[in-house]
Amino acid sequence: MMDTTKDNLYIITNRKFPSDNYGNDDYLNNWPMLYILENEKKVYIGESTNVAERMKQHYNNQEKREFNQVHFIYSDRFNQSVTFDYESKLIQFVSADGKFIITNKNDGIANKNYFRKPDYDDTFEELWNELRSFNLAEHTLEQIKNSEFYKYSPFKELNKDQKQLADDIIYEIRSGKKLPIVVEGRPGTGKTIVAVYLMKYLRDYQDEKTHEYPFRSMKMGLIIPQTSLRATLRGLFKKIEGLASKDVIGASDAVKEGSWDILFVDEAQKLQVRRSIVGYQAYDNNNKKLGLPSDATELDWVLKIAKTPVFFFDPDQLSGPSGTTIEVFENKVKLELGRRNRIGAYVAHFLKMQMRVKGGEEYINYVNDILHDVDVPKKTFTDYDFKIFTDFGTFNRELYVKENDMELCRMLAGYAWEWKTKNDKTAYDIEIEGISKRWNHCLNNWINSDGALDEVGCIHTSAGYDLNYAFVILGKDIKYDDVRHKIYVDRSNYYDKRGKQSATDEELDLYIRNIYYVLMTRGIRGTYLYVCDEKLREHFMKYVERF
Repeated sequence: MMDTTKDNLYIITNRKFPSDNYGNDDYLNNWPMLYILENEKKVYIGESTNVAERMKQHYNNQEKREFNQVHFIYSDRFNQSVTFDYESKLIQFVSADGKFIITNKNDGIANKNYFRKPDYDDTFEELWNELRSFNLAEHTLEQIKNSEFYKYSPFKELNKDQKQLADDIIYEIRSGKKLPIVVEGRPGTGKTIVAVYLMKYLRDYQDEKTHEYPFRSMKMGLIIPQTSLRATLRGLFKKIEGLASKDVIGASDAVKEGSWDILFVDEAQKLQVRRSIVGYQAYDNNNKKLGLPSDATELDWVLKIAKTPVFFFDPDQLSGPSGTTIEVFENKVKLELGRRNRIGAYVAHFLKMQMRVKGGEEYINYVNDILHDVDVPKKTFTDYDFKIFTDFGTFNRELYVKENDMELCRMLAGYAWEWKTKNDKTAYDIEIEGISKRWNHCLNNWINSDGALDEVGCIHTSAGYDLNYAFVILGKDIKYDDVRHKIYVDRSNYYDKRGKQSATDEELDLYIRNIYYVLMTRGIRGTYLYVCDEKLREHFMKYVERF
């Protein structure tokens, strides 16, 4: 830690903006500092070695004239590496805090390393708490880090893998070829983060030669197939200058709005085919409106209405018959490329670096192997807490212990119980070892809703979300045959009617394994398992440490 006291670590001042005189302190003209311009609704965050001069420059910029106050942040421990780093941190945390609309661009956000950075990381919380005392922030850093707004903020520091991908996509879009772009990435690699980052970056992009903003006049949207995540991102986009909640849409919304210049499509494997869906009439109407055949898919819609569609795809997260398989996806995109440009193949970009699961890709692969009957040697993970329970009461109690320690811990399960509480709110859906639980009471943003801790979330309310710990129940829709030494699925114990009504046994087997793969890759710090089928529990205990 730094050899300084909290009392003199940071000085924050409040001044009228603009002003002829911001004060007589030497550091206003010759010291690396941070500043926050604000008008009670919006903020702009910056750093400078001459903040007095910088204020004059800002006042000459028409966009900055909406501000009427400036807060200078000084510390005698600052150097320019620190102020660059803190500027990035403040932009990320203030945007996710939600008190203000932030007007910064996101092109300069990067993870910067420098001398004694861990010391400055430790003392950043003191600065944040000072800002809260000045009413410049509302939530604690811990609350913000556990929020979906922070996770999906367009100001997130991208890792090297994500930054390279973003740069490649920006280059392709700016080249003006108007062709589909495909990104493949496994759970936790940050596909949604990159999509949100690109939306903000392109809206703010200024051409160096013409000084024009070529993408501001373009029609650009982000398709989020899951209604829950869509609601979360709409809330976030309201708080970001240049973005709007109407930018976040479903595939049907996109058709209503006509043609698009750029459409980003998150979780493209969830784009629907005409099979086991809700609302066939509306689906058929969209096909008619677009002049497409009756068996056309939501993927066909996007390819028809978007000049440049950007798809983020993970075939291993296909969890039902209404989704898009890798074969359907590849065939349709290849056909569209051929139609537009006489090209028969596409080059996929890949995201590989794990952002969510601290066990990394090694854990992701391990879970996938176990669920697909690959006999692998038992592994433990130094940075990841992966355990199996034999007693549901202990499993349930530990959920509340972990929630008390770090928050954002939830119980999840496969769809192996009827949803009785859909029609009877006094009933219970799940009973295990004398303990009764209810399914999630809502679909939109269930993870962060009141009462979620006492409930059990399904694939539809947890896919796309991060948890600190995922407590996953493997129901009796998945079992183990100890004669054939194989995991198998039991259709009679799978209660998602739409999920199984048109699925063959082979397809359902894949969907259910994929569902558990998704549930078991939600936890950032750990995954705890309770397995209902005794034979499957014994089988899993060959691979997973007992709690």
